[in-house]
Amino acid sequence: MTKRDYYEILGVNKAASGTEIKAAYRKLAMQFHPDRNPGDHQAEEKFKEAAEAYEILSDSNKRARYDQFGHAGMRGNGGFSGGFTDVNDIFSHFSDIFGGGSIFDEIFGTGAGRRHTGRHKQPGIQGSDLKINLKLTLEEIADGTEKTLKVKKFTKCTHCSGTGAKGSSGTVECSTCHGTGEIRHVSRSMFGQFVNVSVCHTCNGEGRIIKEKCPYCSGEGRVKTETTLKVNIPPGVSNGNYIPLSRQGNAGIRGGSEGDLIVIIEEAEHKYFKREEDDIILELTISLTDAVLGTEVEIPVLSGTVMLKIDPGTQSGKILRLREKGIRHINHLGRGDQLVYINVFIPNKLSSKEKEIFKQLSGSENIKPKNRQTDSKSKGFFSKVKESFS
Repeated sequence: MTKRDYYEILGVNKAASGTEIKAAYRKLAMQFHPDRNPGDHQAEEKFKEAAEAYEILSDSNKRARYDQFGHAGMRGNGGFSGGFTDVNDIFSHFSDIFGGGSIFDEIFGTGAGRRHTGRHKQPGIQGSDLKINLKLTLEEIADGTEKTLKVKKFTKCTHCSGTGAKGSSGTVECSTCHGTGEIRHVSRSMFGQFVNVSVCHTCNGEGRIIKEKCPYCSGEGRVKTETTLKVNIPPGVSNGNYIPLSRQGNAGIRGGSEGDLIVIIEEAEHKYFKREEDDIILELTISLTDAVLGTEVEIPVLSGTVMLKIDPGTQSGKILRLREKGIRHINHLGRGDQLVYINVFIPNKLSSKEKEIFKQLSGSENIKPKNRQTDSKSKGFFSKVKESFS
């Protein structure tokens, strides 16, 4: 079954802001909420469909990937998590939408609020994102590929399970901020009272302090390692496109969530072809005799080689088109073409015998270019050009 466009589902255009997307989702969620539509399976499916659209479009990385690759780009790493099997999953996933005091509590009472457990504050410090450049050949870009990447990054320490604490020593509440992770400074002036909130310098905003540090990670809860992972590259990507791999970046400090890995596409220069959007261009030089008499030559294409027919009398500068021999389109079916630009080679060194042959041919009207014959019409044109410069 073909999925509907996420923007169409939420009823917004592609330039919609995050606020507009959130407002559109809240409106649909209220309309198709299970408490408003008890026993209505169709309403529940629309409720889940709207949640899926919101999960992608509310995340800047996922939204950028969707805008570039469509639904095909949402499969595998960095895409939609796989669908909501139960409406309770939706409440727990989007606690900023369905949390206590939300519009659902106002409309449906506390029953809606009881569907979820709420979002808990994540421990530790979130890991940073990583960027990696991935060079691809035109052959790989043309049909898509799967690449295995080697990435040096911080991963969770296996000895302390990411807590940073040695053995079962655990953590204690920070005595400076009393577990809040924040320090509040109150000052008064003639304009009133001001409250300045800053991160606790003792616990770095975590609210807890490790009793005894893990000796393997020095209390960070993470270690530097080299890992391998696979990434699916959809066909038709371009130089500068990027693929975000969710939670594949650096592990956080002491249990903090992982950052993302951003794979930036680089297009390698090709030996034969130049790319023009989804078309590829091949410059083919043929001899003067082949251009005059015609021939058949073997030329490269992205998938191997093919035989190309050169008709008699082919002129230099002519472009021959090989349909569907280019790069697959990124967002829809079909692919580009291969354009073969013909260059006719004119020799600048001839033997005396070859020169004699060309002298004999020079008297033939068939080999004289027509544009060298100045008829009355062309004379009128040249006289107008001359007048324009006088």
